[in-house]
Amino acid sequence: MELRASLSKIEEMKGKFFEANEDRWKEQLHYAQDQVRNRDYLMGEAITQIREVADYLQALAVQADTLSVKYELESDRGQELASLLRKIKTLSIRAKFYL
Repeated sequence: MELRASLSKIEEMKGKFFEANEDRWKEQLHYAQDQVRNRDYLMGEAITQIREVADYLQALAVQADTLSVKYELESDRGQELASLLRKIKTLSIRAKFYL
């Protein structure tokens, strides 16, 4: 009789252990899922901002083309400015690659 009581007690303790363990695993799973959702949200925000910067660079590139033609003909400083504006255009093209 004592052996049966001990076995019953062991089974009861084993059940409680597995329930507690299962709850802990569920809690960890929910925590990991929250982290993934937060990471996805932040990555979405970053992509949005990168797209805005790329669009802005594209607009600058168009302006750079116009200004470089105008200033390149006027002086040494104008040529220097035209060179910088061409670099802006190059950056704009490179930014498109990442989108």
